[in-house]
Amino acid sequence: MKKKIAVHLADGFEEIEAVSIIDVLRRADLDVLVISVTGKTEVSGAHQIKVMADILFENVNYDEIYMIVLPGGMPGAATLDAHVGLKSQIRKFVAENKQLAAICAAPLVFGNLGILEGEQAVCYPGFENYLQGAEVLQVPVVESGNFITGRGPGLAIQFALKIVEKAVSVEKAELLAKQMLV
Repeated sequence: MKKKIAVHLADGFEEIEAVSIIDVLRRADLDVLVISVTGKTEVSGAHQIKVMADILFENVNYDEIYMIVLPGGMPGAATLDAHVGLKSQIRKFVAENKQLAAICAAPLVFGNLGILEGEQAVCYPGFENYLQGAEVLQVPVVESGNFITGRGPGLAIQFALKIVEKAVSVEKAELLAKQMLV
């Protein structure tokens, strides 16, 4: 059975990150579920590009989800951080030792929950103070424990390939990188 990856969108998401991640994960033949936390399926990005989500947050069975993914962008990341239901699911994933990933400003959700204690993490420059308890690095993408974090839009493909490594294999990630000329 394919692993289900849940990519969460809120109005103001970073389009390059969301679409690149969804595309790369689908190329890896993962079951990607695009989830809207806005109460509507059409979600508008930070640059007014509209994306249709597959499902609304309240209709998702998180027991079937392998990994929660949070694209960045503002105010999208702040909206994700304010979503009580999403934060509850993230806490549950931590308790169940399940996978979590966030890029750009979105790692602030993990930091504000206090779940990065003792982990390494990265984020968009200027958001480091939100990564409470983490060892903040200055590398493109980092995997630490059950967390994958990435710095920003230009690194979205590298971030997505790290998710592929974790969810499928290093070989699959390398093959995709070669096919996409990364």
